[in-house]
Amino acid sequence: MTIDIRPTRAAPDDDPYIWLEEIDDARATSWADAQSEKTRATFLTAAALADRDTLSALLDRPDKIPFISRRGEFVYNFWQDKQNPRGLWQRTTLADFRNATPTWDVVLDLDALAKAEGEDWVWQGAGVIPNTYDRALLRLSRGGSDACVLREFDMISRTFVADGFNLPEAKGGAAWWDRDTLIVSSAYGGDAFVTTSGYSRTVRVWRRGQGFAAAPVIFETTRDAMSAWADVDHDQPRALWFGEKPAFFDTHYHRGDLTGPKVKLDTPSDVLLESHRGWLFVQPRKPWSLNGTTIQAGQMVAFSLANFERGDRSYTTLFTPTDRCVLSGWTVADGTITLSILDNLKPRFEAHKRVGDAWTKSDLQGLPNNGVVSVWRFDLDEHASSGDLLAMSQDPLTPPTMSVIETERAPVALKQAPRNFDPAGLSVVQHEAVASDGERIPYTVIGPAGPPSGDAPVLMVGYGGFEVASQPVYNTSMGKLWLERGGTHVIANIRGGGEFGPRWHHAGMREKKMTSHDDFALIASDLVARGITTPKRIAAEGGSNGGILISNMLTRYPERFGALFCTIPLIDMRRYSKLLAGASWIAEYGDPDKPEDWAYLQNYSAHHMAEAGESYPPILVATTRKDDRVHPGHARKFTAKLQAMGYTQAHYFESPTGGHGYGKDAKERATFTTLGLTFLARNIGWVWPGHAAS
Repeated sequence: MTIDIRPTRAAPDDDPYIWLEEIDDARATSWADAQSEKTRATFLTAAALADRDTLSALLDRPDKIPFISRRGEFVYNFWQDKQNPRGLWQRTTLADFRNATPTWDVVLDLDALAKAEGEDWVWQGAGVIPNTYDRALLRLSRGGSDACVLREFDMISRTFVADGFNLPEAKGGAAWWDRDTLIVSSAYGGDAFVTTSGYSRTVRVWRRGQGFAAAPVIFETTRDAMSAWADVDHDQPRALWFGEKPAFFDTHYHRGDLTGPKVKLDTPSDVLLESHRGWLFVQPRKPWSLNGTTIQAGQMVAFSLANFERGDRSYTTLFTPTDRCVLSGWTVADGTITLSILDNLKPRFEAHKRVGDAWTKSDLQGLPNNGVVSVWRFDLDEHASSGDLLAMSQDPLTPPTMSVIETERAPVALKQAPRNFDPAGLSVVQHEAVASDGERIPYTVIGPAGPPSGDAPVLMVGYGGFEVASQPVYNTSMGKLWLERGGTHVIANIRGGGEFGPRWHHAGMREKKMTSHDDFALIASDLVARGITTPKRIAAEGGSNGGILISNMLTRYPERFGALFCTIPLIDMRRYSKLLAGASWIAEYGDPDKPEDWAYLQNYSAHHMAEAGESYPPILVATTRKDDRVHPGHARKFTAKLQAMGYTQAHYFESPTGGHGYGKDAKERATFTTLGLTFLARNIGWVWPGHAAS
């Protein structure tokens, strides 16, 4: 008889590492800083630092595309480079933007502002008064966190309005009703104004000259809901749209005015919805039975808003999905809705316009039908849109091109990004792995052309959550540090994502979340079966929801990987709903406080599944201290537990800033990325040129 002498798994709530959840506690930060310094010393060698500098220079290069949006007569851009790491908010005309070197008018120098005020400001956007465009409400974050300070800014004098609309740091935002009135959805003000997810519980009307504490509440939700919000519909007559989100994928929509909601829309809570020029565009996530018909999950239909509010439920179907052809998004401009469609992962676009008593459809011509293509409204203000669109097209070996699509004209290229790595000898191939239930799981392989070598250094990435599709974009970091050196990059389209619409998402959420993890492990095996590589040569990376994925590759499929990079992750699925924004994701994962949900959650809570004595591959767990979305305690606690179990190849890195990302500027992002890729390459036995073997 064999006796199992391994330590038993700890009880679910017996967590000796919970002290690491105190984000800024001296003991916790000392631990995190010591771990990070050790990781830096081990992997950021002189050669790695040179790679970091190369990558940072590419991310900051002066000929990259300045991404723009239009307000009135100007196009606006937020620009970061080596001389301006925090960034410049700038503008020019579209005519000048078409020139090779536009002349930019700097509206705000964020580096100068941060220096003058002694603040670690990170840009999070601006809301400008429609029509006049002479005042803006700036969103400034400390260190990159989601919580922002709101400050009114005079666009004419280029100064902050001292006695204007200024609100202390909180999650949420505000919209202009008129020059002297804001509609505020902010978590600022204490428990009465914040949900358990950390978002706004109320909508308030704030008038100029009024103290914010006196701003009346015109709408609110319960404390255990996710959030409440409102937006201004500037079409005439002007109105307010109110949203109450009881959960991540559910919203109750209301229309009203400055006194509050007046009409609640009789739509299922799970629909995606947008109103434009008197029309209501609706896409349900689940089938919707209506007047003897059924609107399919993922279908797009149009209602007359006025008729809908009177009880008329007649509609026009604009798009109907199939298993492999789905709606991935849409944009509305000047009475036209443009649908973005993924047809077996290939992009195409349909424009639907109301002409007389009917909707007409036309295909958007002149855009690539391969790679990744995005289309969106050029004008930020929907009510003032000319109908012009912007488009961005790219693929893993071709840098992005930005084009303008003026009404009913072919796309015209405005700017093309420079090549940041040499694509010579590389190819892009799509494969499918067949799961045990017969589902075909696609993945894209970018790497050396020709017959497989059998031991290629492979870096897999995946996400598999929240109906977000993983797409093969042009990735400078991956191209320069991995592909150009002979590596292979794999993008996994696992269930739980949005590659094939709601049904693909539903197949990998809640109690089915482990299915998305199984899909990722299946692709790793398929790479071996195709003769591309071996398990020890496979590295894998994933962040946020993808952090759950990577931590489960460690505990559930350790034999299929040579090294893992787990970033800004969720890992502790017992306590996630009590940490920062965690409660908002119960719809995706389940509620660990319900025994029936914990029964399956515990099986992919790697913090609880990790055991001593297993043959786990080396892992680097990395996060940022200013991430106020996914708590850094997940990463801290998991690493500490692995190390206490004797896993000497469990490493940790924590950037002091960066929010829910890899850094606040190019140098921070390059450091985070280079550290991770260097760690992965070393631990799958791949020695880069100039890097000493270890």
